Amino acid sequence: MTTITKQNPAFVLSAIGQAGFEERPIPKLRDPWDVRVHIAQTGICGSDLHYYDTGRIGDFVLTTPIILGHESSGTVVEVGSAVKSLKIGDRVAIEPGVPCRHCDYCRSGSYNLCPDTVFAATPPWDGTLAKYYIVAADYCVPLPDHMDMEQGAMVEPVACAVQMTKVGNVRANQTIVVFGCGPIGVLCQKVSKVYGAKKVIGVDISQGRLDFARSYGAADDTFLPPKKPASVKTEMLWCEQLAKMIKEKFNLGEGPDVVIEATGAPSCIATGIFVTKKGGTYVQAGMGKETVDFPITIACIRDLTIRGSIRYTTGCYPAAVELVASGKIDVKPLVTNRFKFEDTKEAFQLVRQKQENVIKVLIQGVQN
Repeated sequence: MTTITKQNPAFVLSAIGQAGFEERPIPKLRDPWDVRVHIAQTGICGSDLHYYDTGRIGDFVLTTPIILGHESSGTVVEVGSAVKSLKIGDRVAIEPGVPCRHCDYCRSGSYNLCPDTVFAATPPWDGTLAKYYIVAADYCVPLPDHMDMEQGAMVEPVACAVQMTKVGNVRANQTIVVFGCGPIGVLCQKVSKVYGAKKVIGVDISQGRLDFARSYGAADDTFLPPKKPASVKTEMLWCEQLAKMIKEKFNLGEGPDVVIEATGAPSCIATGIFVTKKGGTYVQAGMGKETVDFPITIACIRDLTIRGSIRYTTGCYPAAVELVASGKIDVKPLVTNRFKFEDTKEAFQLVRQKQENVIKVLIQGVQN
């Protein structure tokens, strides 16, 4: 049983590159539909690193200190007076973005676009790397008894992959190329396979990550791009040649039906456009430089559907829980490193080193 104390230790990003522990007040329920969750496990996401290292992602800019973390599971320790779907002691995966529910985006189901979303660890809102977190009850998905808290925390990246494949309209008998074999890229590959994709190709510059994608059963095959020879004068020309290599090596004909770009690297973005077949779909999910050179003429003359992907829409989180609970997606092999809460700073330093054998890092919550 969780012991309620007056202490709420938290890992706070106070400025670019400056993060540490603070003692915060125990958060209070904001309205009768809220619950308070004792956080059990939290994964480190690439967006956490973006804020840590640069202080911004697009329109979201760090101006005041925030608690980091948004990939979390935990146990309900307090419920609002109107909550009927949860009770104290329930184990849940936390969907970390609660929208306004009233705007046109929310009413259409695209609540990931709601401008008034309270999203964990997105300025100015605090995240989940604390003992307690307040969230709306209907944005907590109960975990089946056979799922542990690590699996519960991993629901968030699975939900991101569900959204990315949803945006790409991935379906049976298609060919898919995914740039990036990190956690999100590998999960996009795996979800595509679960959905019946005929052939899934993973692309990365790390042989270790490519090997993992193959052993995990996410990719049918993988591609390690060779280095640009001096005879090729421009990066864009080299990206075009890499796309041709990918199509020829894996017998993709005019190209894959869907490309999911999960790195944010400019070379991957350009190569992804060049490799996509006429009339195909290109999904931009990775975040890197805010502006890049882009082969727009190719995108136009090939009549590509180009989509961005952010967070999740209606049904993604429950679908992610079901994919993990059913065993169709085994998230355990993705977890390569585990840290105690008091070692959170060391966990972030490890992720920032970008070692190829580090896939997913989880931080245990504050113990009773």
